[in-house]
Amino acid sequence: MRFLLYGLLVSAACLHAQSPPNVLIIMADDCTFNDLPAYGGQNAKTPHIDKLAREGLLFERAYLSEAMCQPCRAELFSGQYPTRNGCAWNHSASRDSVTSMPHHLGPLGYRVGLAGKVHVKPKKVFPFEEVDGFDSNCVRNPTRPHQMSGISEFIRRDQDKPFCLVVALVEPHVPWVMGDASQYPPAKIKLPPNIADTARTRQDFSSYLAEITYMDGQVGEILKVLEESGKANDTLVLFTSEQGSQFPGCKWTNWDTGIHTGLIARWPEKIEGGSTTDAVVQYADILPTLLTLAGGDYNEKSYDGRSFAGVLRGEKKSHRQYAYGVHNNIPEGPRYPVRTVTDGEWRYIRNLLPEEIYIEKHLMGIKGTGALNNPYWATWLRDSWNNPHTYKVVRRYMRRPADQLYHTAEDPYEMSNLAGNPEFSGIQKKLSMELDRWMKEQGDPGAAQDTQRAHQAAKEGKHLYGAQ
Repeated sequence: MRFLLYGLLVSAACLHAQSPPNVLIIMADDCTFNDLPAYGGQNAKTPHIDKLAREGLLFERAYLSEAMCQPCRAELFSGQYPTRNGCAWNHSASRDSVTSMPHHLGPLGYRVGLAGKVHVKPKKVFPFEEVDGFDSNCVRNPTRPHQMSGISEFIRRDQDKPFCLVVALVEPHVPWVMGDASQYPPAKIKLPPNIADTARTRQDFSSYLAEITYMDGQVGEILKVLEESGKANDTLVLFTSEQGSQFPGCKWTNWDTGIHTGLIARWPEKIEGGSTTDAVVQYADILPTLLTLAGGDYNEKSYDGRSFAGVLRGEKKSHRQYAYGVHNNIPEGPRYPVRTVTDGEWRYIRNLLPEEIYIEKHLMGIKGTGALNNPYWATWLRDSWNNPHTYKVVRRYMRRPADQLYHTAEDPYEMSNLAGNPEFSGIQKKLSMELDRWMKEQGDPGAAQDTQRAHQAAKEGKHLYGAQ
């Protein structure tokens, strides 16, 4: 009898251990990953994110495919790259045939909700339950006060069903008006080498850092709600920083500070706290990972991503060999298509129209765009003819060669282009061939994709390119 009882207890414990986790995804907005102290940032104060990293697994090499809000969210929610899911430009739309988190987790018993910024469409492709409490407008000045009652109710509701909740914050997206900038005296800020050092830049960087700290406070409040619900031990928490900030060389680029993202995973008793991994992962991998953890099967042909559940559990040290990126500049400025591939150590970038100059209307504060949030840019131009470093970063941003190769592991801000160097020709050739293979697989025509016609067609749901 004792042995029978013991067997029943062991079986019950095994069933409990295999029960699907709740999932809480917290997204920052336009936060360069290495401005966070967990990733070596020397300025921002983020005690809650730091604590999360101490309690979880920090991914050193996590990437998204396109450094713009809408394409990267569409990738995260669908498990497909931008060209394939259709959202390969900002302010466009995914294909009507695409399915996303609610479609796949719902049949497994999950309630799937989203609070805050949505910025994906159409609704039939992304049918999240709308959860109240956080501002959905990333450019409102100031951001509306947030409330925790909506996410608290969602987390606590239907105790017999697991939940997947995305809380998409709107900081530190411009305008940088939230938080206490006095915590960051401009003269004491340590600017990264891809940023020009002007007085106005320091002032704006101070405001950006204040928004990071404000965002970190929201992270702390969200995690407190989870803790008070009693479900923290049964919840996989993913924090991600989205793409880079709205400084030149970050958002809207394929440099590492554009498409390298922060990713921290906490799952008590399942993930070893205070650990890191060099496994290369991508936003497209997250949905397949959640499906694996939920006990579901997924058809690999329907996804570009693959599950990294083994990395989370500590069973594997590596995941994918390469991560990929695209940039289509329309409607943010004149066409300027870019493609990239990285193996986590080396990055190859191909600028498909190198004879053109790069212009991004919001970042450059062009009048009439409705986004005059970057007065520092004019000071970069003003100082470029008498400050060699400022000239270097302005030229780097606006005039780019056809090929760029960076040893990112040794040159994290990718300031030294090694393309054409005979010593590294084998690495360049290998990455270039892999990029060709990926573009062909995706049905990516290259420069032809970044046109007004293709962007307008995507907005109307009439996608011209991409593998079906």
